[in-house]
Amino acid sequence: MTLGDTIKGMVGLDPTGHADPDMKAVLDALKSLNPKPIEDCSVDEARRQPTPADAVRKLMADPAFSARPSPELEAVRTADIEIPGAIGSNPARVYTPQGEGPFPLILYFHGGGWVLADLDTYDATPRSIAAQSKAIVVSAHYRQAPEHRLPAAHDDAFAAWRWLVDNAASLGGDPDKLAVMGESAGGNLAINVSIRARDTGTRMPIHQALIYPVASNNIVSISYEENRNARPLNKPMMLWFVHNVINSESELTSPLIDVVSADLARLPPAAIVTAGIDPLRSDGEKLAQKLREAGVAVEHRNYRGATHEFFGMAAVVQAARDAQAFVALAQRQAFGGAPL
Repeated sequence: MTLGDTIKGMVGLDPTGHADPDMKAVLDALKSLNPKPIEDCSVDEARRQPTPADAVRKLMADPAFSARPSPELEAVRTADIEIPGAIGSNPARVYTPQGEGPFPLILYFHGGGWVLADLDTYDATPRSIAAQSKAIVVSAHYRQAPEHRLPAAHDDAFAAWRWLVDNAASLGGDPDKLAVMGESAGGNLAINVSIRARDTGTRMPIHQALIYPVASNNIVSISYEENRNARPLNKPMMLWFVHNVINSESELTSPLIDVVSADLARLPPAAIVTAGIDPLRSDGEKLAQKLREAGVAVEHRNYRGATHEFFGMAAVVQAARDAQAFVALAQRQAFGGAPL
């Protein structure tokens, strides 16, 4: 990001003008669906708004747009199940790649600011990762705010991890090859699973893939200022999400939110993906720095012309294809497999 780009973002211009052309096509498709700004919505209204995934589907249905769905995704089998949460049960979806097991297993948490979205909204990422990483991916839903505020989602995420540890073999997986992954708020949940597993003596993941994770309480970072008016995520939206998930302002300093202030030693190797046009870019950059300082192996890639939510858009966005290939390679290497 150039100094000029920084200045433009800070004076309030739309930074998505610097998006890659295919990324811009998604943003234009989303705009055509007339979403109401999330920060102006009630929670119920926000949950009914069009999503970036809807924009991708619109582009894929347009014969004038060159979409590239991968044939190998059709070979991924899915099954919807219920798994234990910290209280009651939660939906989950199991993605199994083509081939003979036992497979490595990845526990995946979707984004949505701990408030929005579900397994269907975030179907593309676990489906692609199952195919590319040759692993079973379990996409685990969790209780959402404001009905269930901090730490409900984090407690459910760790309950899902304990369930995976206990049930890996019955899923067709290898109990010695377990990893975590998440996008945005889900990336926050994923690294918190690793931290709690370490602290409780539970089997730890052998790898963590953290996609533009929420990792800091710093809302005046460089990327927050540059991208205060970005799409599909901007600074007012992040403030709306945080307002809905915390019980009081004192929780803003909790390491569950401000992960960069947590003890990060002895955590699994991490692959971190950030997007240039994303308020959370600085969170991911700071987390990568803090993990390295704690002695954790980290691979970090930033995709300058991409926005928040780009990772699951591989059918229509080249940066997403590149980012998925980067993460899948890191996962296969962590599992001891050779590059495809």
